[in-house]
Order: sequence, then C-alpha cells, then structure tokens
Amino acid sequence: MPAFDRLFDPQRDAAIVTGAGNGIGRAIALALVAQGVRTVFADTNADTVDAAVKAAVDRSLATAWVGDLALKPECDRLLAEARERNGLVTRFVHSASPPRHERDHLLAVSDETWERMRSVNLDAGFRLGREISKALIEAKSPGALLYLTSLHAETPRNLPHYSTSKAAMAMLVKELAKALGRYSIRVNALVPGAIAAGGFVADPALARHIPLGRLGKADDLAPMALAVLSDSVSGYVTGTSIVIDGGLALTNWFDPPDFGS
Repeated sequence: MPAFDRLFDPQRDAAIVTGAGNGIGRAIALALVAQGVRTVFADTNADTVDAAVKAAVDRSLATAWVGDLALKPECDRLLAEARERNGLVTRFVHSASPPRHERDHLLAVSDETWERMRSVNLDAGFRLGREISKALIEAKSPGALLYLTSLHAETPRNLPHYSTSKAAMAMLVKELAKALGRYSIRVNALVPGAIAAGGFVADPALARHIPLGRLGKADDLAPMALAVLSDSVSGYVTGTSIVIDGGLALTNWFDPPDFGS
C-alpha cells in the first residue's frame, strides 16, 4: 500500500492542537480531522475555537477546549479532558503563542509580557509534551510531537521575549527527540516564515524579500504538518526543523529597533 494512502489510524490516533482557534494551529487541526483523527482544538478564545470546530469536515471528531496554557493547572485540565474524550493522545501540535507587538522591543517589554510569552511557548510546550510522552511510554505506543518555532529562533526579531522563547523551543525539540526516540516517539518542528494568519499581521511589502514572491498562508503548512506527524510518511524523521517560508530565511530584512532617542 502506498505510504500516502493512509497517513493515520482513525481507530488509534487522537490529537491535541494548541492555538487551534486561528492561523496555523487551526489549519493543522482541521487537516487532522479531515484525515480521520479525533482532535481537541485548544485555544484561549471561545468564539474562534468554536468557529474552527464548526468548520471541520466531521464535527464528531473535533472538540473545542478553552483555557489559558500559561497556567499549569490549565495544562493539566487540557490533558485530562482530552484523554477523557478521546483516550490516549498520540499526536500533539503546539502552535499556541501570545500576540506580539512591535512596541515590545528590548527597552520596553514588560516583565509580565516576557513571562507570559515564555509560559505559553516554552513551559506549556514542555509540560504538555512530557506528560503526553509519559502516557505513550506507559502504553508502549508510538507517537509524534510537533512544535511551531520561528525563523527568529536564530535571527533577531527586535522582540526578545518572542525570539528567545522560540529559540528555547527549538532546543526543546532536540532534547525531547533524543530522549524519546527509543520509545518510538518522534519530535520535530515546523519553522514558519511570514504567514499572514493568526497573530501575525503581515505587511504585503515583505513579499519583496521572499524568493517565491508572496506571503505565506496557514494552509501552506498544514500538508507538511500532516506528513511530519504521520508515521507512514516520516517514521524515520525526528529532531529536525523544517522551514516553510518561501525562501525568506535566505534574507535578513530587519533593521535594529528605533528607541526614539
């Protein structure tokens, strides 16, 4: 049977996708449901996550969950409710990230903004990934974790809270992949470029820096996410970061911030 005939096992596979109310997370969650995967759409905004669930091709496979993943008890609640609904979680996608604003540069970003970015991006990604992996190990089941990092894990963005948390996530992917590979749990990252979706409001002029000549869309990432999450397609892929940016990483388009002095 060709590998692409069956990406997932609808009888076994269940997923959690964070940040599923809009943008990249939404596109990936909808794509998983379209492949027959029972999926929890997790987000902070009830209206957007409910709308995402209603857009699913099979709404019986899609569950909305609303909560603040900056809080450890909420991470625990997400896991408990996902397991109660769908059983063992075999696929995890961490796309949630707080909004970012150009005003939060080095000299202006508040402690609260710094801590919240770290808490959602890194701390929640670690807690959820570790607990999902513990359950997979206990069940002797393979699984796949996928983290959405950023080009700015390596390139400064004038938003130090954002870029440093994404850099830490990139290393977390490697740490998890190295530790969990013996249990057939694969861990990878997708690295989006300028994707006009979710919390990123893209300036159309940015397209001039992109070799493929256009801004990205959330749907540009969903097929690769499915491929990386699928054992039949990417069963020998772990600990890697796949850049989906139209070639934007070939340029460095940001000037230093203007501190107004």
